[in-house]
Amino acid sequence: METIRTSSIPSFHIPTSLDTTQFTKPRFLNFQFNKLSTSSFSRIQGNVSNFKLFTTISSPSSVSTESFEPPEPEFEAATNGDKFDWYSQWYPLMPVCDLDKRVPHAKKVMGLDVVVWWDRNENAWKVFDDTCPHRLAPLSEGRIDQWGRLQCVYHGWCFNGSGDCKLIPQAPVDGPPVHTFKKACVAVYPSTVHHDIVWFWPNPDPQYKDIITKKKPPSIPELDDPSFTKLMGNRDIPYGYDVLVENLMDPAHVPYAHYGIMRTRKPQVKVDREGGIPVDLSVKKLDKDGYIGNMAWGSSKFIAPCIFYAYTEPVEDQGNGTASSPQSKKERKIMDVGPANWQKACFVPTKSDALVVGFRRWLNKYAGGQVDWRGKYSGALPPTPPREQLMDRYWSHVVNCRSCNSAHKGLSALEVILPVISLVSIGIVAAAKQGVISAAARTTLVTLAVVCFAASRWLSHFIYKTFHYHDYNHALR
Repeated sequence: METIRTSSIPSFHIPTSLDTTQFTKPRFLNFQFNKLSTSSFSRIQGNVSNFKLFTTISSPSSVSTESFEPPEPEFEAATNGDKFDWYSQWYPLMPVCDLDKRVPHAKKVMGLDVVVWWDRNENAWKVFDDTCPHRLAPLSEGRIDQWGRLQCVYHGWCFNGSGDCKLIPQAPVDGPPVHTFKKACVAVYPSTVHHDIVWFWPNPDPQYKDIITKKKPPSIPELDDPSFTKLMGNRDIPYGYDVLVENLMDPAHVPYAHYGIMRTRKPQVKVDREGGIPVDLSVKKLDKDGYIGNMAWGSSKFIAPCIFYAYTEPVEDQGNGTASSPQSKKERKIMDVGPANWQKACFVPTKSDALVVGFRRWLNKYAGGQVDWRGKYSGALPPTPPREQLMDRYWSHVVNCRSCNSAHKGLSALEVILPVISLVSIGIVAAAKQGVISAAARTTLVTLAVVCFAASRWLSHFIYKTFHYHDYNHALR
């Protein structure tokens, strides 16, 4: 939808002694971050027992104390050896289930425009710089030719899975082999498939060609455990990485921001309509690689820069969430004071904010308070999109989700067919002479016409509500 960024860390802390019979419904949320403050995510769900595993792609953070005090601006900076390197991590791009082997896919991660495509000659997903070396046309707008090469849409230059140019149609056959020149090659990023997601290393330097042998993407054992089931998805959300990540680390917002959309446990005593309650969270450890968090019902872990997951007690099945428009306003207010001065704009006095505070502390101490865009992003936020675009489902998810896209096309076709059946039925009744068809048949045809027309109207509303934008007003829920 965008959908997915991750990190790989030399040493990251994943519990290995977990009994999968204790957990249920692992969720994996995957996010891409780019210079336009747009994020995409994917989610994996699994069902085994009494717990839920929530996971998300985010940036590195970790906390070394159980304090939930807001991070101070003079918070100790990390030494050079502890400074987080944003470009020495694995980042997730897309779940394999949402990639089409027939076409190249454009993605943006860390401000890098890349193209993901299936190389059938090597039976592997490849990640290239989305730029043809000829005239800088995006390779993602090209095609995969009959020999399995990635072909540029502009002049037909063709590249194999190693990035080598194999054909320049404009070059004479009996002329110099200009296609073999180094400048005719495309930059290739190291890539791999892990947890059924395509990951890439954001540095095409040849020295990282075999980086997978030295450093692997972060692992969540439950996602490879056959006793769990999982569902994946992705969605592009137009706000920044840090705001998105802290939102995922904040369970206290769910009863309010997602009221009537996501089901939550009902408290014994409700202080308001939504049923918000004190949430006891704390951070036990924070270092360059992330943090470990505690909560009354389980634990959580942040693996920098892209993964956050928590083991929680079961909740009823949840409906589709929706983007929250206040997030873009929140992001602008934080940008006004500067990310490093986050605590000046926010008042976080309760333990329910501990994980968010932990993330901000990690971001300040180990990452200089912000993502290292290496000049690809000036820091200026783009104009806030209208609500119809901000909360859109079709372009942010449906077009990039194979199952939703297929369902949308099928239901849209049915929406067209039903009125046709209705018109044909009425036409038969009108054209048939008296006595040619019985009264019962006439009644049946008229009834069919009415039912088909009503069904088409209901289906139109269902398609709009399920696959397209519809507004959300918390005050009127």
